[in-house]
Amino acid sequence: MPKRLALFSLLVPDYDDALRFFLKAGFECREDTDLGGGKRWVRIAPPGAETEILLARAADERQKNAIGDQGGGRVWLFLETQAFDADYQRLIAAGAMFEEAPRREPYGTVAVWRDPWGNRWDLIAFAQKDRSGTDQTG
Repeated sequence: MPKRLALFSLLVPDYDDALRFFLKAGFECREDTDLGGGKRWVRIAPPGAETEILLARAADERQKNAIGDQGGGRVWLFLETQAFDADYQRLIAAGAMFEEAPRREPYGTVAVWRDPWGNRWDLIAFAQKDRSGTDQTG
């Protein structure tokens, strides 16, 4: 049976604030269902992406303390792009805080940024190789 990573949750303090940020950053809202009792099922993703993010409002102190640190301080989210400069500017306009200027690495162009809650992401445009390392240019 084929398997895929369907979605993962991202802890946020407020659904609406998170949704506003991600929509301005170029993501799309795929579902926003009221589950009652202040709980919602909010799925977002970059256009065309298969894996989605479930925005999960922190419900208790443990979850609130984990907001912005789900990766333990490491970059743990990787946003792939084929339009690096445009997406870089879009993220800045949305309120993302870049930790560095874009840099070229053997695997592609990359810049580390933080979302409004402190999660560290890479914006990355992979080099002309598939992810196995095989050169696809010739």
